[in-house]
Amino acid sequence: METYELHLAGLKRDLPICPVNEHLSIAAFIMFGDVEITVASATELLKKAPDFDIIVTAESKGIPIAYEMSRQCGKPYVVTRKMAKLYMHDPIAVEVKSISTAVKQTLWLDQSDIDLLKGKRVLIVDDVISTGGSLMALESLVEQAGGIVAGKGAVLAEGEAADRDDIFYLEVLPVFVK
Repeated sequence: METYELHLAGLKRDLPICPVNEHLSIAAFIMFGDVEITVASATELLKKAPDFDIIVTAESKGIPIAYEMSRQCGKPYVVTRKMAKLYMHDPIAVEVKSISTAVKQTLWLDQSDIDLLKGKRVLIVDDVISTGGSLMALESLVEQAGGIVAGKGAVLAEGEAADRDDIFYLEVLPVFVK
């Protein structure tokens, strides 16, 4: 299996290279279960983050970094859900298309989370920013909830996302064009 050697927060990982289609492959970065990478990345992202009151991320791959950043700084975090849940009261939703998902998805935010975000400086975080689809959906939900986007960050910026000037990140993750 072909791999890409990633150096991140003083650590090294070999990521498998996975085809997206016949012309494009990506290096698969999965934080789930890698506590060492999660803790080190959260520490470094917090050093780069602007002032904020609360963290928001998308279910599910952003959860480890949002949780660990929250744990380290003592500020709360909110997870937008991929499905409306029975417990949700007056949720809001927005559609999103991500490079790592074959179909359009919807992100949902419950009224109790909307109440937490209203008037707060919100830090949007994710594991990887690539096309920016998930990021746009999160921004839309934060704004609909009455929150103020304080900053947008990710562990990795993939491909052209690294050229954006509206995000902060730790390392660039290349894409592989055939």
